[in-house]
Amino acid sequence: MKNLKILLFCKLLITIILLDFSHQVMAQGPEVPREMRFADLTVKINEQARREIQLDVDALHRNKIYFNNKAERAHLYFPFVERELREAGVPEDFKYLVLQESSLIPDAVSSSNAVGFWQFKQGTAEEVFLRIDNQVDERKNIVASSRGAALYLKKNNNQFDNWMCALVSYQMGLGGAKAYFGSQFNGKKVIEVDRNSHWYFKKFLAHKIAFENHTGVSFVSSAGYLEETKVQGPTSFRELSNRLGVNEEQLKEFNKWATRGEIPGDKTYSVLFLKQGTPPSRAIVAQRNEPLSAQQSQLSAYSFPKISGNQQNANTPNQIRVNNIDGIKAATTTTQAGFAEKIGLKTNKFRKLNDLNRNDPVIAGQYYYLDKKGAKAEVANHVVMPGETLWSISQKYGIRLAALKAKNRIRTDEDLSPGMVLNLQDPRKRGEDFVMVSGQEYRKMLEALTGDSKEEVRETTAEPVRAQETQAQPQPAPTPTTTPVTPPVTQPTPAPNRTESNPPVRTPEPVREQPSTRSERPEPVSAPSTTEPLVHRVAPGETLFRLSQNYGVSVENLRKWNNLPDNTIKVGQEIQIRPSASAPAAAPAAATGTSAREADGTIIHTVAAGETLFRLSQNYGVSVDDIKRWNNLPDNTIQVGQKIRINKP
Repeated sequence: MKNLKILLFCKLLITIILLDFSHQVMAQGPEVPREMRFADLTVKINEQARREIQLDVDALHRNKIYFNNKAERAHLYFPFVERELREAGVPEDFKYLVLQESSLIPDAVSSSNAVGFWQFKQGTAEEVFLRIDNQVDERKNIVASSRGAALYLKKNNNQFDNWMCALVSYQMGLGGAKAYFGSQFNGKKVIEVDRNSHWYFKKFLAHKIAFENHTGVSFVSSAGYLEETKVQGPTSFRELSNRLGVNEEQLKEFNKWATRGEIPGDKTYSVLFLKQGTPPSRAIVAQRNEPLSAQQSQLSAYSFPKISGNQQNANTPNQIRVNNIDGIKAATTTTQAGFAEKIGLKTNKFRKLNDLNRNDPVIAGQYYYLDKKGAKAEVANHVVMPGETLWSISQKYGIRLAALKAKNRIRTDEDLSPGMVLNLQDPRKRGEDFVMVSGQEYRKMLEALTGDSKEEVRETTAEPVRAQETQAQPQPAPTPTTTPVTPPVTQPTPAPNRTESNPPVRTPEPVREQPSTRSERPEPVSAPSTTEPLVHRVAPGETLFRLSQNYGVSVENLRKWNNLPDNTIKVGQEIQIRPSASAPAAAPAAATGTSAREADGTIIHTVAAGETLFRLSQNYGVSVDDIKRWNNLPDNTIQVGQKIRINKP
């Protein structure tokens, strides 16, 4: 009997030991390798560091429910993180850092009051242009915060040329990381990890090892996948849920950045919503590489160049991003050397970053890049419009001029033709013909771009043409319609006066003043009655505030004239603009600049304080679009003292 009890006890003990061993085996994660890749680095890990990292890997795998929940969130959010990192030129391996920081919980808050996916404190978030107020906290928006994190990491890496140091700087700050590392790792591509290596980097390696084979396209999610839509308010989640056909509460769950359940109208926001099933070939990532129709391509072109950051100080370095690249807006027309000295860059570097020729001027109102442009654009195609050049298109999208030429197997502006479809991402195959949009489709684009469909365009089908057969034909000026309509927000980026042998499609003649001309007030011109309202057709990306700035009127008046209950306007909507009855077009207001008439009848107007392009268009009986075209203006901004050319009607 006694032996039987001993035997039973031994069996029980063995069972407990086996169960414990089995549990330990199941809790073990992937084995930490002796050597691995991170970003562009080779990471060699010694035995002591391997054991340390292995403990963290096993801890992450120990609770299967916790691990699977984390992997599920990675499956949902990683496509957006990968895209933003890739577009900023930051290695995609950094996606494991957001997993380490917040477990991809959007409203996570640390003990030091760091918030959101990437755990930004407010000051740092504002440095990378994230909006934080009582309506919006973009730290909780995976797209915006990932873009901000990529910007932060890339800037810090510029100090080290070493992604390990840049990663640790995310925890220590740039100053702390520079003090900790010095310059010992600058430019190094092989890193040895031991017990003295920074804990934050070892913890990151543990996350990369633990989750690397448990996310991505091979991971089967029961939740479905997230789809992104771009929304510019003002609108509410209730309205948006009806439009998208999704549950309002679910919309709130995946968009906690909109703290009041409303999307404001200051800019376009990324809104996520859940869809069931398997993502169609990672549609979120792949959609930018899929060819767009010509019309879709041109509609997307209206939003380029994309300007973000502190636009009130756009003329100061480190304040704005142009197509997600550090940029600046020129305040005055000047030389490259003078501008480069002012912003603290060497002239040759500034010229190279912007693909300028040696004698090209820096043009007032034009955006320039302070960091390298990309090898491809955010969108797949662009339809060439009148007046555009290879350089202006490359600046518009932030793509290097050489890359644009290479992708399209095209050398000079003489090979461009309005209506030609250019590739901005994938190269055109050798011998492949260019595609031209049909004349009807081209006229629609031109009408959307200029507010006028009467420009003569040769009728074409979607018939391909070869580059060497394509000639740049000067396009006649648009004929004004009886109902003035303002141009849309963006115009083709103006090209500087190129000095190489490839002239642009169309270049405005320079303004020449003759000393003998007398100063005179603008002559009265035939213009529509000031009581007759102008009609503006809303273009993509426009808001009431932007229209108020363009026309020099108040938002309140725009709403009153158009019986609008709020600030919401839609693309294609017609908005009435009522000029003031106290300022007739034939008699300019008191604060009117001086003008001088040239021998050919052209007027040179000197801008006075308070004048706008809209007021000048009314004074001289021409359209805003005409003035911008005659003076090669990129937008509606003019400055006191600026010379504006008014061609003879």
